Amino acid sequence: MTQTFILQNQNKHFFGKNKEWVDGYDANALFKTLYKDEAINQMVEISSKDYTQRVKVIGCELNEKGLPIIDADIMPAPLPKAPKPPKAGNDLFAQSEPDQASDMPEDAEEEEAAYELPGTEADEIDIPNGEPAEPEQENLL
Repeated sequence: MTQTFILQNQNKHFFGKNKEWVDGYDANALFKTLYKDEAINQMVEISSKDYTQRVKVIGCELNEKGLPIIDADIMPAPLPKAPKPPKAGNDLFAQSEPDQASDMPEDAEEEEAAYELPGTEADEIDIPNGEPAEPEQENLL
């Protein structure tokens, strides 16, 4: 078995291939290198981007699949899993249809009356053929 180097921060999380901190339970997602100087260079890059990170280089053995074998003493508590995305075909913004029988008036006359304002019946309003009415002018001469 050969040795590889991984990076761990002060919260016991490991640096991943996607340049994010992961919990280390998926060994395939970890950043790993066979060369210690490469691991140190990555540690310096991380520290220069975020000075609050306290990163250390950890040497560990590889298993038969080439994945690092991490000692259980340095493993963090598992991170919470991200929620599963919705299934295809489900509309996230769909709203349930209200019960139309209870919301609508029973017959059409009641419905029309519900939407009319008092004193605005159609036969009371004089609308001349869709043209705007001209204001009446008094003869001042």
